[in-house]
Amino acid sequence: MTIHDLVALQREAFEKAHPYDVEDRLAGLERLREAIERRENEICAALEADLGKCAGEAYMTEIGMVLTEISCAVKNLKKWARPKRVKTHLVQFPARSYIIKEAYGVVLIMAPWNYPFQLTISPFVGALAAGNHCILKPSDYSPATSQVIASLIAECFPVEQAAVVLGGRKENQALLDERFDYIFFTGGVTVGKLVLEKAARHVTPVTLELGGKSPCIVDETACIPVAARRIAFGKALNSGQTCVAPDYLMVHEKVKDRLLQGIWDCWEEFYGDALQSAQWPRMVNEKHYQRVMGLIRGENIYCGGAGDGIRIAPTILTDVSWEAPVMQEEIFGPVLPVITFRHIDEVIPMINSREKPLALYLFSRNAANQEKILDKISFGGGCVNDTIIHLATDQMPFGGVGQSGMGGYHGKKSFDTFTHEKSIVQKANWLDIPVRYAPFTQKKLELVKKLMK
Repeated sequence: MTIHDLVALQREAFEKAHPYDVEDRLAGLERLREAIERRENEICAALEADLGKCAGEAYMTEIGMVLTEISCAVKNLKKWARPKRVKTHLVQFPARSYIIKEAYGVVLIMAPWNYPFQLTISPFVGALAAGNHCILKPSDYSPATSQVIASLIAECFPVEQAAVVLGGRKENQALLDERFDYIFFTGGVTVGKLVLEKAARHVTPVTLELGGKSPCIVDETACIPVAARRIAFGKALNSGQTCVAPDYLMVHEKVKDRLLQGIWDCWEEFYGDALQSAQWPRMVNEKHYQRVMGLIRGENIYCGGAGDGIRIAPTILTDVSWEAPVMQEEIFGPVLPVITFRHIDEVIPMINSREKPLALYLFSRNAANQEKILDKISFGGGCVNDTIIHLATDQMPFGGVGQSGMGGYHGKKSFDTFTHEKSIVQKANWLDIPVRYAPFTQKKLELVKKLMK
């Protein structure tokens, strides 16, 4: 079946089945959950093959997050999906007003390779809960996981409801040439712009989950042992191949030495010699490995800096300038450049002079500094006194701003993202107030002014 035929098949099936009964959606979510739980070892093995992830990290950052999303949707779907009654303005009396939750139709979900299972299936949960038909396109850079996803979806759903397209750029191009009712893309800024351009031809709404250089700020009041441990965790996760990883560190000069030593000590505690550790993930491919190693070259290495051709040791770079190559692009690897400051006010213009980041992390026990940073810097989301964990909740939306993306998802926000809200005013026939009809007399105008205040 060609991609064009697949899209046509799903569109025809959606038009026949729409609106999907909530009970059918719940049944689909339950089938998906049961299949994931049954195939946990298979998914973990695929993630190990693609990225060298150990089972603990694979479950925490991929499988567990997906299961949490499914549980949230199953628990709340009936409430989310029911029509919402809203107030009716006096000028529209007698009437009742409500919002109908309507699926968009056939949606495309394009996922990256760094968290290939979670970033494919999590948005799919929202799309499925909202009643859409879906085509999933996982990355060809993570082939083992993509194959598992294809088998999983085929087991749980008929192809006219949900299907996986495997392949690379050719298949991506063919998909983007089709007309979808919604596109959800996770990946880099360059490809995100192309997706937006292609979607614009059909006025297709999009969610873009992109990236950027996410700063981590540590002031002189921070609890250094805790900050070191949590920064070490956030940077090392998936060997730095995380869109919300702390990309660079801005640290007050008074606490720099203690913090950097603390981060390095934590990495040694977590992994020992990382290049010999079975729990240290690898770079996704040689091209990516060489790119990240190139960003280290010529910089002042505080610790790390070594590689074995497939994995890179966790690395800290000091005395880094804003003009250095490592500060010009998202690193997407286990390399942490460090820039010092003397006063928190120096940090704000430095960050604001760059594109808006997907995440920001601040370690501080000073309430005024917390308020200042959160108020004066625009970013997608983040943490105070931690890293990464803001995205691991179904109670808040996750997404970017500016070049780091548009739209959000997780929990109810996932359902909302894939749902069109259709607003209805249902008027009664027993009374028809003539004030809105011509001719517009002065008396009518005065009455309208009173009613519309």
